Amino acid sequence: MDLFYPVQIFVNWLVYSIFSLKQVSILGEAINFFIYDSIKIFILLAVIIFIVSYIRTYLAPEKVKKILSKKFEIFGNMTASTIGIFTPFCSCSAVPLFIGFVESGVPLGVTFSYLIAAPLINEVAAALLWGLFGWKVALLYIASGWIISVFAGFILGKMHLEKYVEDYVYKIKIKKNLKLEKKTQKERAKEAYQEVKSIIRRVFPYVLIGIAIGAFIHGYAPENLLTKIAGKGNWFAVPIAVLIGVPLYSNAAGIIPIISSLIEKGLPLGTALAFMMAVVALSLPEIIILRKVLKIRLLIIYVAIVTAGIIFTGYLFNWIL
Repeated sequence: MDLFYPVQIFVNWLVYSIFSLKQVSILGEAINFFIYDSIKIFILLAVIIFIVSYIRTYLAPEKVKKILSKKFEIFGNMTASTIGIFTPFCSCSAVPLFIGFVESGVPLGVTFSYLIAAPLINEVAAALLWGLFGWKVALLYIASGWIISVFAGFILGKMHLEKYVEDYVYKIKIKKNLKLEKKTQKERAKEAYQEVKSIIRRVFPYVLIGIAIGAFIHGYAPENLLTKIAGKGNWFAVPIAVLIGVPLYSNAAGIIPIISSLIEKGLPLGTALAFMMAVVALSLPEIIILRKVLKIRLLIIYVAIVTAGIIFTGYLFNWIL
């Protein structure tokens, strides 16, 4: 039985009995979708953020940098990408850590693997995908994002592009006292709980807006509109979705409800995920911030490699699913 089946029963009772909306009406379906997805998503957010934040209390920045600096070749990229899964940063907030890694001597390619993985393999997105589409889709999302970040970073490292990082990055003085603090389990749990409150407080308006847009699409969008524009028969649907996603900026929690509704209306899963990956991993704000630390040539190469990886993932998902 669906874990959230009791929630759906409650929402059905609330919408169709208390609000007296017709079950077969467009408005009734839209309101039902909005309330159900709101409850479901915030439960998933609270649980997954708590777990990831608790794990993060064991990962001090200085310790992470030492781990990465000791790895060689692709193993360093694999380690950085794996760590990126457990660091709940958006693409912009990952940039300061990128600077710290480069300055402290972590290889550039390994650092890029982390920079790509941190926003791309989003723990919130994985949790929501699991809840909406099942564990297989969530696992494929994590695996594809991890592979993209590992090989994109590895390729960038092999190109020896260090000279295209702005000179001042290597001259930044960082604090050397970033050591892992000894904390009790209670203190770690309290810190994770505070992180849950902080993140949900920041993202809940965007989540609700995303769910509202998703509910509108769910209830009112023409059934065949998206299948005609970006259906399986449109070979260019995936790169078009990526190009549309790059100028936008949102966290995965805000974009997932929209993705869910688009998929229900006929948008192929791979196309939808490529759009989401472009929004969270290649956002325009991130590119603007990265320009302050990367020279144009390296920035273009970085964007091109990540874009190619996302497009490949979109086609792969459409082919598999």
